[in-house]
Amino acid sequence: MSEETHLSQRLSKENSAVFNHMFRETPFDPQFTVDQLNAITQLMSGLVQYNSDFFTPWLTASSYFSQVEQKRLFSHENSPEETMAAYRNLLEFNMDLFNRFYSGTSQALNEIANRELKNFFKATQNSFCQKDGETLDQFFTRQFEMIDDVVQTLPHAIRDIEPEYGFHFERNIHPLIAETDRFLLYRISPNAPDATTDMNAKPILILPPYVLGSNILGFLPGENKSYAHAFANQGIPTYLRVMKDIRTTQAFQTMTMEEDCSDTRIFCEKLMELHKKKVTLNGYCQGGYSAVCNILSGKLDDTVDALITCVAPMDGTRSKGLGTFLRKLPSRFNDLIYGTKTLPNGVPVADGDLMGWVYKLKSIEHEAPLVAFIRDMSMVASAKSRGKSLSKTALAINYWLKNERTDIPMAITQMSFSSYNIPVASDGTLPVRLFDQTLNFKRINEKKIPWLLCYGEQDDLVEKETALAPLDYVDVEICAFPKGHVAIATSWSDPNSACALHTTFGEKKHRGPVKFQMDLNDAQNKNAAQENKKTTPKRETKQTAAKTEHTSQTTAKTITAKPSKVVSKRTLSKSKHPSAASPKKS
Repeated sequence: MSEETHLSQRLSKENSAVFNHMFRETPFDPQFTVDQLNAITQLMSGLVQYNSDFFTPWLTASSYFSQVEQKRLFSHENSPEETMAAYRNLLEFNMDLFNRFYSGTSQALNEIANRELKNFFKATQNSFCQKDGETLDQFFTRQFEMIDDVVQTLPHAIRDIEPEYGFHFERNIHPLIAETDRFLLYRISPNAPDATTDMNAKPILILPPYVLGSNILGFLPGENKSYAHAFANQGIPTYLRVMKDIRTTQAFQTMTMEEDCSDTRIFCEKLMELHKKKVTLNGYCQGGYSAVCNILSGKLDDTVDALITCVAPMDGTRSKGLGTFLRKLPSRFNDLIYGTKTLPNGVPVADGDLMGWVYKLKSIEHEAPLVAFIRDMSMVASAKSRGKSLSKTALAINYWLKNERTDIPMAITQMSFSSYNIPVASDGTLPVRLFDQTLNFKRINEKKIPWLLCYGEQDDLVEKETALAPLDYVDVEICAFPKGHVAIATSWSDPNSACALHTTFGEKKHRGPVKFQMDLNDAQNKNAAQENKKTTPKRETKQTAAKTEHTSQTTAKTITAKPSKVVSKRTLSKSKHPSAASPKKS
């Protein structure tokens, strides 16, 4: 056998071995076909679910829109020309939304395609050339697992976080202190070792956001990520005002802003009765705007002496996100009636699911179904590649977004609607009224109420400009937190975090809200101690009493012996007082 024939046979055997390896180790066997079909089924199931989550509110909105427009078209409120112009503007608005939807989806697809195509080519090279690294079968297995994780593993993990998320008042851990027809008042019990509530300390009453619910402020107590527990674990008497179920509570369904304020006053009076001190009112997001309005009404003057607001929209017209979105919407359709649903008992309320969907629409390029699917898939894959389980924080945020939407009374919705469509006046007057009175930011300084205003540097829901609007009219202490809208209630509520709420942090040494409350309490205790020291009479010793008696007798003798001299001194001393007559006249 010639050398060339031998070489040819050897190469043939090597090529055969390579191809045998390729077919054995790469996805060309029947099992791959089965796995591929399963992956396709899972992928379609996941996309259907994500599209359903996004487009179900759209169908609801379309239904409301149809009902309202049928009435308006036949009521002749607008001329045909005005109606046509409004619909033309609405078409342009929708086209802009579609373009952003398409742009965001395309960008997300391009990013994952570019990343995974590189991995595919590397895996192909590794498989054919028998190199170290990810092979084709491993590549496709990883893709299948990524799809399965986001469709099956992630939803189960989100559901499983529920026992750890929120306050769980049904467990009777936090005592119910009082209630009205619309709200419940709970005292938040500390969960830190050896922490107890100091009933002599200054109490704080927290008003949660309406749309997002109260549980976001008790995010993950077991992980030391709870805004309310950050106060309670420092011994501060911490109280939370919780809305009653709007589905079964008609008094809450029809609640006005005045009733909201009156109920807050009832709770503050109860806290003053318990703690003998005025209350600090603390509102988060919408609850912050409501707290400000309640204080500006004057109805809480004798019960509240301090204010904390967190990521609260003080002038929504300054918003670059939601405010701009609403301004682009044709005025005919910028109306709460398009988001109003009627409950079975006939009471109209604002649809909470629809309001949450509006926030998605304003950032549709980041919230489109496929974009959200790819984002979640990448999140799960990233955790898996690092050998870590899914972050409880990410799971709890997803649980909150999926399950914590609630309908809102129309009067409260109108308050928010007005704040995002009508700017604060140049003199500081708000666009809403309470008890038929105007509300003005300047009253805060007039009443000398200390106000800590907290905001998120990267908040894209309530932007910095929206939150800091009061600074144009009053002196306010500000506290800037890194990250976004819920970071104060999640990341920074951890006492070991870089911006812990009970510390001062950052280059400007901002006081966190818990630190602010602790300092207020210490200052009041110090002032009270000084006042007690002034008013407490000193006990006289026998020696002091004798000396006093001797002095009194001597003085009496002096007055008896020389009355004219004493009177003259008194007259002279009076003449030196600014309000007394001059020496000449006397």
